[in-house]
Amino acid sequence: MSRAERPTVAILCGGRGTRLQERTQEIPKPLVEIGGLPIVWHVVQLYASQGFRRFLLATGYKGELIERFAAEHEWPEGVAVECVDTGLETQTGGRIARLADFFDEGEMFCATYADGVADIDLGALLDFHRAHGALATMTVVRPELQFGVTELDGEGRVTGFKEKPRSDHWINGGFFCFEAGAIDYIAAGGDAAVLERAPLEGLARDGELRAHRHEGFWECMDTYKDAVALNDLWASGEPPWKVWDAGPQRAENDGSGGVLAARAE
Repeated sequence: MSRAERPTVAILCGGRGTRLQERTQEIPKPLVEIGGLPIVWHVVQLYASQGFRRFLLATGYKGELIERFAAEHEWPEGVAVECVDTGLETQTGGRIARLADFFDEGEMFCATYADGVADIDLGALLDFHRAHGALATMTVVRPELQFGVTELDGEGRVTGFKEKPRSDHWINGGFFCFEAGAIDYIAAGGDAAVLERAPLEGLARDGELRAHRHEGFWECMDTYKDAVALNDLWASGEPPWKVWDAGPQRAENDGSGGVLAARAE
């Protein structure tokens, strides 16, 4: 697939980010900064650096701030970022369903969350999706466990320890591909449809959902602790999700209504 054939990317930007209240009282979660730029910028950059050009940000909570950032930021040449107000209380599936009219008829599209970064090969993801022929692909990951693990034998004897190993189970890591036919599943519940429940469960039940395994780096910014960890990785100079070659950019709040800073001090 050539770069010109990269599909539109929908990014879910409407949630309240209640588990990140240290930052989201004043700004929406997608604008919480990693290395001086909102995390949604990192998500767009991840896709744009791999040839994607059109982005739809499905906004809700404090969406006007996201729209302001998208309008004022200088995106890479050829990249178009458009905000669509998908409602304050709309759930994840409902937000994608509200974007349906923004896709060309029969167009496949990609979707992801505004708070997750990875060193994912998006071209390989698209190739996998095209090859299996089902309506939907979900990237799955094995996250690093929060705590260390104690290893025991059958008699309860401690045999060793592992510091924050990877989970044995695969979880939803975002980075979806959907054919146009998947919209029927996603839109069935209206604004109340939670993508991760009935829509994906229905696609799985009908054999229309496949899992793309990502074994590399993946992290979501769910809590203040996560934000600090991602900022530390960026400050190290070698953040794993920075798969692009350009040097880091910064967005500063100059007092004229630009993006509000939310650095993890």
